[in-house]
Amino acid sequence: MQKISFLLAIILAISTPDLSAQSPADAPVRVAVAGITHGHVGWIFGRKNKPDVELVGVYEPNKELAERYAKQYGFNTNLIYDNLGKMLDAVKPEAVLAFGSIYEHLSVVEACAPRKIHVMVEKPLAFSLDHALRMEKLAKQYNIHLLTDYETSWYATTEKTFQLVNDSNSIGPLKKAVFHHGHEGPKEIHVQKEFLQWLTDPVQNGGGAIVDFGCYGANLMTYLMKGAKPISVMANTRTFKPSVYPKVDDEATIIVNYPTAQCIIQASWNWPFGRKDMEVYGDSGYVITKNNHDYLFRNHQSRNEIALQVNEKDLSVFTDPFSYLASFLRGKITMPDYGPYSLENNITVVRILQAARESAKTGKLVILK
Repeated sequence: MQKISFLLAIILAISTPDLSAQSPADAPVRVAVAGITHGHVGWIFGRKNKPDVELVGVYEPNKELAERYAKQYGFNTNLIYDNLGKMLDAVKPEAVLAFGSIYEHLSVVEACAPRKIHVMVEKPLAFSLDHALRMEKLAKQYNIHLLTDYETSWYATTEKTFQLVNDSNSIGPLKKAVFHHGHEGPKEIHVQKEFLQWLTDPVQNGGGAIVDFGCYGANLMTYLMKGAKPISVMANTRTFKPSVYPKVDDEATIIVNYPTAQCIIQASWNWPFGRKDMEVYGDSGYVITKNNHDYLFRNHQSRNEIALQVNEKDLSVFTDPFSYLASFLRGKITMPDYGPYSLENNITVVRILQAARESAKTGKLVILK
């Protein structure tokens, strides 16, 4: 009898699943999408075979648009809701990804924060400083994380440049940075019609190229400066294609001054080719990134300019924002206050953008308090 009991115990031990095998730290983060009119929403819908994130709901009041995306990416239409609050209460996500207009970011945070749901928005954080400060207040009041995603946040060259700027033996203290971000124009590259509609609306987007691409340089400079606050902003905007973009600018140059450095942001919907690159100059050298992997380096020791490459594995850089979000929420990584995704960084970004719009409108230097 004892033999039978012993064998039975062994069989049960082998056949019974270990319910603790998947620890909370390894469980996928349940995410929902709020709004799908942003062209970057394909990043989450097209993300396959990664166990760190689980899509549990999609809010979009435009039924035709939602069903079109469901068909295109093969997700179940049962995930679709036309009321944000109802979706949040029904599927209870841990985090929400906002892929609507910039103006709509505030309403997403207003819905999520009291429900203790974390939020990641697409760049930039907010339409205006008033919106940004309201979002910050809600995030702190309800103790949620509020992140902002930029494609350049997960460029290996971004992290490499940050390391070189902070290595005293590489290029020396940062003195000047020049950022080039843009493309031929949203209409010219044939973005989705629902994306184009709000991207060229001065209310829903807050501006044209000055917001769409000006935010990248402001975000990267804040990271490179470790959160140091700028002291003034000067900007000039143009609309070279008024028949295409009658309501917003399509060209912007922003100069951001710091006590020890200067930042020049060139944002454009007029370039012959799309680009996201930067030039960073220190006392003794420079780094010029070409894309997410290629960069040029020169300092007093190397003398000659060197073409180099870096990849994500070299620096343990995440290759998409959702992996970063999942690792952060599961406590596997920490986020510096001035990091590209951080709330502190992106409040500064909105301050810069608002000052830039004011400067472009008045033609005057705007002093930041």
